[in-house]
Amino acid sequence: MALFSAFQTTFLLALLSLKTYQSEVLSEPLSLAPESLEVSIDSARQCLHLQWSVHNLAYHQELKMVFQIEISRIKTSNVIWVENYSTTVKRNQVLRWSWESKLPLECAKHSVRMRGAVDDAQVPELRFWSNWTSWEEVDVQSSLGHDPLFVFPKDKLVEEGSNVTICYVSRSHQNNISCYLEGVRMHGEQLDPNVCVFHLKNVPFIRETGTNIYCKADQGDVIKGIVLFVSKVFEEPKDFSCETRDLKTLNCTWAPGSDAGLLTQLSQSYTLFESLKATKCAPRTLCKHKSWCNWQVSPDSQEMYNFTLTAENYLRKRSVHLLFNLTHRVHPMAPFNVFVKNVSATNATMTWKVHSIGNYSTLLCQIELYGEGKVIQKQNVSVKVNGKHLMKKLEPSTEYAAQVRCANAHHFWKWSEWTRRNFTTAEAAPSEAPDVWRNVKSVQGHCVVTLFWKPLSKLQANGKILFYNVVLENLDRPSTLKLLSIPAPANGTELTLDRCSYQIHVTANNSVGTSPASVIAVSGDPGNKEVEEERVKGTEDGFCLSWKPQPGDVTGYVVEWCERPGDPLCDLQWKNLGPNTTSTVVSSDAFRPGVRYNFRIYGISTERIPYLLEKKTGYSQELVPSDNPQVLMSNLTSYSFTLSWKDYAAESQPGFVRGYSLYLKSKAARCLPGSEKAVLSDDSICCKYKIDNPKQKTFVVENLQPASFYEFFLTPYTSVGEGPQGAFTKVTTPDEYSHILIRIILPMIFSILLIMILCYLKSQWMKEKCYPDIPDPYKSSVLSLIKSKENPRLTIMNVKDCIPDAIEVINKQEGTRKSLTETEPTKPTYLYLLPTEKSHSGPGPCICFENFTYNQAASDSVSCGHVPVTPKAQPSQLGLLTSSENVPKALGKNYVNSLGEIPAGETNLNYVSQLASPMCGDKSSLPTNPPEPALCSEYKTQMAIPMGLASPPSITLLDEGEHDH
Repeated sequence: MALFSAFQTTFLLALLSLKTYQSEVLSEPLSLAPESLEVSIDSARQCLHLQWSVHNLAYHQELKMVFQIEISRIKTSNVIWVENYSTTVKRNQVLRWSWESKLPLECAKHSVRMRGAVDDAQVPELRFWSNWTSWEEVDVQSSLGHDPLFVFPKDKLVEEGSNVTICYVSRSHQNNISCYLEGVRMHGEQLDPNVCVFHLKNVPFIRETGTNIYCKADQGDVIKGIVLFVSKVFEEPKDFSCETRDLKTLNCTWAPGSDAGLLTQLSQSYTLFESLKATKCAPRTLCKHKSWCNWQVSPDSQEMYNFTLTAENYLRKRSVHLLFNLTHRVHPMAPFNVFVKNVSATNATMTWKVHSIGNYSTLLCQIELYGEGKVIQKQNVSVKVNGKHLMKKLEPSTEYAAQVRCANAHHFWKWSEWTRRNFTTAEAAPSEAPDVWRNVKSVQGHCVVTLFWKPLSKLQANGKILFYNVVLENLDRPSTLKLLSIPAPANGTELTLDRCSYQIHVTANNSVGTSPASVIAVSGDPGNKEVEEERVKGTEDGFCLSWKPQPGDVTGYVVEWCERPGDPLCDLQWKNLGPNTTSTVVSSDAFRPGVRYNFRIYGISTERIPYLLEKKTGYSQELVPSDNPQVLMSNLTSYSFTLSWKDYAAESQPGFVRGYSLYLKSKAARCLPGSEKAVLSDDSICCKYKIDNPKQKTFVVENLQPASFYEFFLTPYTSVGEGPQGAFTKVTTPDEYSHILIRIILPMIFSILLIMILCYLKSQWMKEKCYPDIPDPYKSSVLSLIKSKENPRLTIMNVKDCIPDAIEVINKQEGTRKSLTETEPTKPTYLYLLPTEKSHSGPGPCICFENFTYNQAASDSVSCGHVPVTPKAQPSQLGLLTSSENVPKALGKNYVNSLGEIPAGETNLNYVSQLASPMCGDKSSLPTNPPEPALCSEYKTQMAIPMGLASPPSITLLDEGEHDH
């Protein structure tokens, strides 16, 4: 009973205690309110940091609680953020929560309050919120200072494509503020009279130094700005992979992605941790490198790994994951101790060693053999420790490269790196005979043979060729042999042979042995027949040549050509072909456009003697002619002319000349028969004659017009086009009757020239007949008529000895004396002397005669005639002339004086003579009354009268008017 009472008492106490606890718990939501709320600011991150605690919890009591947080802006009634924050709370534990504001905190006042409630399963009752805490204000503007203008946020860092809010704070709402992004004005919303907010969406990356934003007031010079740093998007690591080389260390690698693109790069950190490790805390490694990290493999034989690589910078965190089996990620190390042994001309052995990899010791190794830069053999070999491989079918004296690599034989992941060795096989005797050809010429009764051979290829030579042996076998005397040794690298030699037939053997020799012999024969009688040359057309692939098969036995064919035609060293080339071949394509990199190549096709008889079959010529690519012919014109008539260009060498042109084009210009609008209109490159129109025969070197242009102007130009053409356009040659056709005039004028000119030549030859005779020499007064025959007994030594006649009929006075102009042809003829003035006989009543008997031999200037003078004498003439006027003796007396003094007064060079003398009387005797025998004068064959008397002589006063001077009267 007592025990029951005690148990009942205990139960009641426990129940009372439980009710008391429940009552405490039920009343707890009203008392478990957040206390000691504090708010701080992080301006760099634009965050509000809250911290608080709950004091009414029992000791060691933990409850799950939820806190509701409200944030208002400017006014407490303007709640902009509400969030429930759940956490486990202990007694007096300081709780923290942060909130990042989109609007810079400096732009507006913020207020924060919160309340709490129990959210624990231990308490099944409904949750009740505690009372709100009081509002905690955060006002940053009060601490900004006294500057008139502020712009926020400062030096903010965001990613490309983010949304950013910008604001300015002005101390005076009366100023009009304008804000600009990279020079472009922004439009925002006004929060209050002093604050304006701008929302930037999807901001781009502009430059590595950041984006410039500034604001300025319309009044004053206040400008404030910030730099917004926009980085490129932080990318997650790519190509994340892990592998091991020795099953002891894992090497993980990745590609870090592009940089942030800023001048000052953001710091990046990479963390590697493994989540399958059977430990309470997952192992973690902070990687020291940006693209790789090592992880030590645990010795507990863990095979599966799940790695997470986290990349983080100031703005973002990225993560990638990798799950793999360790034994499937084995990357062996490269083989070592690699050697090539037992190298012969055709075989070699390769050996190597590999690194062991734990229990997975079997590796698959791959061997590659390189020759001339390409793989010629490939082989796979399974290896545990040591590897060995025999390489067969190699070429003698050839350089090779052998390399080996290995991989995990059970789970292939990656090959190891290559290990390479080079080697050269030994030499062997040449395997092929030299390719030999010849050129035969006949010089002064001898046969000069030039031998050519092509160097053996590397595969044929089997080593370095040291010399060539040339053996001459005289077929007419088989026992006669001659050996010539030609050192390499010569590729030919010249032999002078007689008219006998020879067989020539050529072999190549190296350090090991001799090649098979190449045999060619030279006949004493070449007997090459004349072969007509044919044209072939080249293509991009070369020249396609074909020939007729020969009916006899032929051991092969040879095609011969020069790659440098026209050059003394023509670089002779040839091509050997089989007996069943009747066509081939000859190609060469040396073929050039516009060059003519000549090909010779030979057949090889069973005696190894070549004989010519065909000749072919062509161009790999034809071009237009390089120059035009020099054209000569002949046979010019009124209706045609002939053109010729016989010296033009069409073979030297860069193409087959297929004809000529003649262009003719004229003033006529229509073209002549046989021509057609053509337009030249200068748009001029002319007529074109086409000459289709390339061998024609003359052309007659007909149906022309007389006395017309033409221009012509001749150019050749090939299959590609015409030659260069040159200058036109001008020609004018003669008049239709010009040849008749030429037939008349030419004989006339010839006759005149003949007469002039005869006159020149007979000039002396003509001078004597037409222009005799002036008589010498001292030698004159007139002196013989004067019989002076008083002065027997009289040699010249005096004035007193002459009885003049008239005196001619010629007035001389002062100045420069003119020639006969330039002097204007003037009529001379005559002084007439009249007879004194009174009985003479008729006309005067005086007849004057002028001797033109003595005065050339007076050749034009008028002839004097009879002077009429009036019967009424007084005797005093005529008495002076009654006697011939009075004349010399009257004239003598004046005559001499006048001569003395006239300057030298100013006097012309005319000789006037008196005609002899019919008796033609002496003057003393003259009758007193002479009859009418009659012509006499000789001079009676002569006298000289100077020009300009003054008339003596005693002489009657009759003027010209009286004379004419």
